Amino acid sequence: MASLTIQSLKKNFGSVPVLKGIDLEVKTGEFVVLVGPSGCGKSTLLAIIAGLESVTEGQVKIDTRVVNTVPPKDRDIAMVFQSYALYPTMTVRGNMMFGMESRGVPKPAREKAVARVAELLQIESLLDRKPSQLSGGQRQRVAMGRALVRDPALFLFDEPLSNLDAKLRVEMRTEIKKLYQRLGKTTIYVTHDQVEAMTLASRIAVMHQGLVQQFAEPRTVYDRPANMFVASFMGSPSMNFLPAQINASGSPTVVLAEGNGEPNRLPLPKGVANADSDHRPVVFGIRPENLTRYDRRQAEDIPYLGTIEAPVEVVEPTGAETMVVVRIAGREVIARFEPNAAPAVGEKVKLAVDMTKACLFDPETEMLI
Repeated sequence: MASLTIQSLKKNFGSVPVLKGIDLEVKTGEFVVLVGPSGCGKSTLLAIIAGLESVTEGQVKIDTRVVNTVPPKDRDIAMVFQSYALYPTMTVRGNMMFGMESRGVPKPAREKAVARVAELLQIESLLDRKPSQLSGGQRQRVAMGRALVRDPALFLFDEPLSNLDAKLRVEMRTEIKKLYQRLGKTTIYVTHDQVEAMTLASRIAVMHQGLVQQFAEPRTVYDRPANMFVASFMGSPSMNFLPAQINASGSPTVVLAEGNGEPNRLPLPKGVANADSDHRPVVFGIRPENLTRYDRRQAEDIPYLGTIEAPVEVVEPTGAETMVVVRIAGREVIARFEPNAAPAVGEKVKLAVDMTKACLFDPETEMLI
C-alpha cells in the first residue's frame, strides 16, 4: 500500500487550463473519490496520477517518491477503465495473466494469482470464456481482476460503473465496497455520480472548474458543504436555497424574503449569529429531508425547529418517500414526506424546518458562513 501526495498541480492543454492548482493528501489505505460534473478535470487528474498525462506544474508523489517523469509501468499502480479495455481474442484467464506474462512473472506464480483473484471476485467459472460471452457486470469483474492480480500499491478506477444499468450499478458498487474492505488498498476512484461517492469513499474530493472545492469525509461534505456548488452537487434532490437575512437581536433568527406574504422567521442555533451579523444578507440552505410535514412531537426532539406554511404545487411519489414541491418566498422548494403523510396539490401545509441542519452561505462568495 502507498500514500499519494499531490502538490500545487496544474495542467494545461495548449493555452487552456484544465487543472488550476490541486493539493491532495491521500493517506495509506484510504478510498478517495474524485467527484464532479463532466469537464471538471477529475479524469485528467487520474490520468496524471497514472502517468498517462504529463504535468504542467506541481508534483505527484507516491509515498515519498516524486513520479512526475516515471512511466506508468514503474509506478506500481493498477487502473480499471470505464470501457473495461479487455482483449477480445483472449480468454478471461489470458486477459488476467497478460500483464504478468509481459513482466516475466513465472507461470506458477501467474496461475496462483489468477486463482486467488478469481475466487475473490467469484469468476472461477468464467476463466475460459471470451469477453464477448460475458455480461457487462462480468466484464467489469474481469477488468478489476486484471488489476488485482498485480497486487499494486495503488488502485485507480476511472468511472468503472458508468456503462452498467442502474440495478447492476448498485450491485457492483456493493462488490467494490466489499473488495476494498477485504483488501484495504489505497484507492482513487473517479465518478460523476454523487451517490457512488457518498457510499464508497473514506473521503471525497469535490471538483469543479479544475479546482478541489472540498476534501472531507462524506458526512461532512453532505452536512457542512464548503460552498453552494458542493451543496447543490452533493445530494439528490439537491439542497434548497432561499434569499434571507440574519436578525441577531433578541433570540437570533434567519428571516426569509417576504414573497407575497409575511416574512418567515426561523430560529438560529446558538453561536451562528452575533451582533456584527445583524441584518446581514445570506443564502439560506436546507435539504429536502430536513423540510417535512410538521408534527408537534418533533419539537421535543429537535432543539431548533422552525415552521413554515406553504402551498403545494407538485407531488412526486417515488415509493419509499414522496417529494413535494412547495412555494416559499416566491420560489419552488422541495420537501420530503413519508408516503402516508403526503399532501394533495393545492393544499397548504405546515412544514417543520430542522434548523440544526440548515446552512447559511455568503451571497457574494457563495462560501459557507
